[in-house]
Amino acid sequence: MSKFVPYANESDLLNIGHLTIENRLDRVTLSGDVDLTADRAGLADARVLHKLLGDVVARLEAQELPARLPPPPTETVDNPFDGGNT
Repeated sequence: MSKFVPYANESDLLNIGHLTIENRLDRVTLSGDVDLTADRAGLADARVLHKLLGDVVARLEAQELPARLPPPPTETVDNPFDGGNT
């Protein structure tokens, strides 16, 4: 497994089966699915996932956390398809 440091950047991606783990500065996003089969391949995937989640928990436990993150800032832009008729 390449070095995936949770919350370290906005660019790291990790794939386990069809599960994609995306790194962000304020979140780690897991999407998709993975089959943890009862064989060596399943054990290898389970170990990678176990290490990743352990690293996530360790990073979260090592800092002061807010009760909940505020929503991300949004910006309103003109609709380029309405021809200026807003």
